[in-house]
Amino acid sequence: MRSEKFQNEVDLKYKLYNSIFLTLPLDGIHKTGILIPILKEECSKGLETGKSPVEIFEDFFEKQTSFKTEEEEFDFMFRVIHYIERQVVLLDAVEDAVFGKMNDLDGAGSLKALKSKIKQTGKWEDLKNDLEHFAVRVVLTAHPTQFYPSTVLAIINDLIKAIQKSDLLQIKLLLTQLGKTPFFKKERPTPYDEAKSLSWYLENIFYQSASDLYSELLKSEDFSNEKVGSVISFGFWPGGDRDGNPYVNTETTLKVAERLRYILFLNYYKDLRLLRRRLSFKGVYELIVNLEERVLTALNDSDKSAGISLAEITDCLNKIEKILVEQHDGFFLDLLRKFQNKVKLFGSHFANIDIRQDSRIIGKAFDVLCKSSTFLTNQIGDVSIESLFEVKGSVSYFKTEDKVSRDTISVFSTIKEIQERNGELACNRFIISNCQSSVDVARVYAMAKLCAWEDSLPLDIVPLFETIDDLSKADETMRELFENKVYYQHLVSRGKKQTIMLGFSDGTKDGGYFSANWSIYKAKENITRLAREKGIVVVFFDGRGGPPARGGGNTHKFYSSLGNNIENQEIQVTIQGQTISSKFGTKASAKYYQELLITAGLGNRLFEDQSKQFSTEDREIMEALSQYSLEEYQRFKSSDKFVPYLEKMSALKYYGEAKIGSRPSKRNASAELNFEDLRAIPFVGAWSQMKQNVPGFFGVGASIKRLKEEGRMEGCKSLYQNSLFFRTLVENSMQSISKSYFSLTQYMQKDEEFGEFWNWIYKEYQLSIDMLLEVSGQEEIMELSLELKDSIHLREEIVLPLICIQQFALMKIREMDLSGNTDQNKYNILQNLVIRSLYGNINASRNSA
Repeated sequence: MRSEKFQNEVDLKYKLYNSIFLTLPLDGIHKTGILIPILKEECSKGLETGKSPVEIFEDFFEKQTSFKTEEEEFDFMFRVIHYIERQVVLLDAVEDAVFGKMNDLDGAGSLKALKSKIKQTGKWEDLKNDLEHFAVRVVLTAHPTQFYPSTVLAIINDLIKAIQKSDLLQIKLLLTQLGKTPFFKKERPTPYDEAKSLSWYLENIFYQSASDLYSELLKSEDFSNEKVGSVISFGFWPGGDRDGNPYVNTETTLKVAERLRYILFLNYYKDLRLLRRRLSFKGVYELIVNLEERVLTALNDSDKSAGISLAEITDCLNKIEKILVEQHDGFFLDLLRKFQNKVKLFGSHFANIDIRQDSRIIGKAFDVLCKSSTFLTNQIGDVSIESLFEVKGSVSYFKTEDKVSRDTISVFSTIKEIQERNGELACNRFIISNCQSSVDVARVYAMAKLCAWEDSLPLDIVPLFETIDDLSKADETMRELFENKVYYQHLVSRGKKQTIMLGFSDGTKDGGYFSANWSIYKAKENITRLAREKGIVVVFFDGRGGPPARGGGNTHKFYSSLGNNIENQEIQVTIQGQTISSKFGTKASAKYYQELLITAGLGNRLFEDQSKQFSTEDREIMEALSQYSLEEYQRFKSSDKFVPYLEKMSALKYYGEAKIGSRPSKRNASAELNFEDLRAIPFVGAWSQMKQNVPGFFGVGASIKRLKEEGRMEGCKSLYQNSLFFRTLVENSMQSISKSYFSLTQYMQKDEEFGEFWNWIYKEYQLSIDMLLEVSGQEEIMELSLELKDSIHLREEIVLPLICIQQFALMKIREMDLSGNTDQNKYNILQNLVIRSLYGNINASRNSA
């Protein structure tokens, strides 16, 4: 039964505005919008009665249209896609407009609730102590799962305001504008284009929402600004993330750093102009005017010679504060402190640009360095961490025709240049993807010293452990580093803090859902134990994505479920794709979800909770579930049908042609599709487009069933009752299942090559539903999250014609491939239908995170 609140606040409003939208002649043809509800009904009934998408459209065109040619039918399909893409945006705007009504902003997970609990338990001093060090870092990535340009984002924001005011005339106007505004460019975006797109959120959302939240956190006479750390900070991957993206180079990185500084100082300048209107007092006004002028000069500083440092800004604001307190009774002090908070949070850089590159690429670039220097020739090939950490000297010249190697070597001097311009926090982390050993870390250390810094190294080297195997030995890798004297001294110079990144996306792709999550949990436990033994604070940086299959789902619940045996001084998490627009698309939602992360982390530190600890029995059950699901997933993955199925039956290969992001869809440019080279996003996305969502549940049902057969089902149920961590896994897997719809692809069970393989997936899907319901005691999937389930249901209903169009096109393409049909024009049109249908389906999945 659908929840009444969702029906009244979202469903009914969406249907009202959608009825207006469908009457708009966006392409000069009224009939398209009128036919969409009929097509939706035909798709729904047809799939449920066993028709294939091809049969559905053949019947629809014959009964409901007067189209005479195939060209007219294809044209109609493209127009349907055009409408549905914008229907998804309309629903986004409706949900965002009623966000405050659908969410209890002062309820569980809010700062208000946390402070109330702290007062009741007498932990006020503990909170104050924690706030000196605790921090949340939200890292925006450029991964290609969302593509709204700034023009569309601006319309969405205006549409949200119009919906909140129930301004039907304005809503109709904006829907018309939306219908005529392109959603994407025909050319693939450059990395700098992606940076510009994502910096919109920094400039228009986070600048205000983060500072509002920070001010709210400090709203107590017991708190002192000096003793509370930044608490909230932002990372930025566009322009810095080189892993698998040959189009990112040092020029891009410098341009992105300059843009971040520019938009930050532009916001500072706007705020200072407003402050000047209020702080018109003697001794204060002159200081404000001078500061405003210097910030304006820095904005217009083309030769970078007349900037203003963060220290100078802070010093000036402190002088103003002193005068206001001592001479003007603290008048408008609250306005000044709001601006001071922004300066404290964003510095002179806005967001920290992370540099990321694959360990194999780094190794290749290091060999180039070695060949270019006589004192490094003995370092080529197999090397020890001791020799790498002891490397002395500098390399000012190297020779290579390989652009990626040249960039990998040059990026260290680029980091140094950014730090000199925007401050150290602007760019001070190097993330090593596919980190397999301590040598990978030592190699980056050596390159940084050789290429940029001979003395102390103002750079954090962050290993990223991704595969199940690398996660299992991550603590031993870190032990080798911690016990190296040179590296330990480097950590001392960095505040005895080591950041370690753990990749949910590739872990799930490698080992399946249960195994990836449990492997990461154990790796965190083991590394925490080691770090505490060595007197080092470890910070875990989670590579979490949009859907549960990429580590998403209920992110704050995941962090709330971690006990004190996992270090939690900081929460660092990547946010990508549709998750950015869904959770951080408005100031209200951005503030709310940042707040949830903060309270999840602080709550873990302040309160003991038995549901966050595993008993011996529960741990044994979790270990068995992980092992059994891994075995089943690896058996599935090793099937000779696995890769061909994705290649021939899904939209996988079209991700690279969709021009959503700048990065290629696979690491290797070879024509042959290789599982190891597949990126997690197109891999997970391909399953999602088919509405099969395999990475979010495959192996889950089989593992629970196996334990049941061993007579251990009661142990599974006990684990669910006792462990918040396991309950979160179950809820997130249920999300993946809720977004699966096997009726869409049931035609595949008749396929001569892949029918048996499809049935294998479908049986595991059904088994996972049965087993999760039995373990949780729920009567239906997502019984405990009905409003989220309602949202998923409505979104799936909207995109049903779109995904049917995609499957229609894929079926026709396969038919032409098997028959050898050489009608290239028709083939190209069908491929374009697949590509165009990707966008709306991707954006409709925004509530998956």
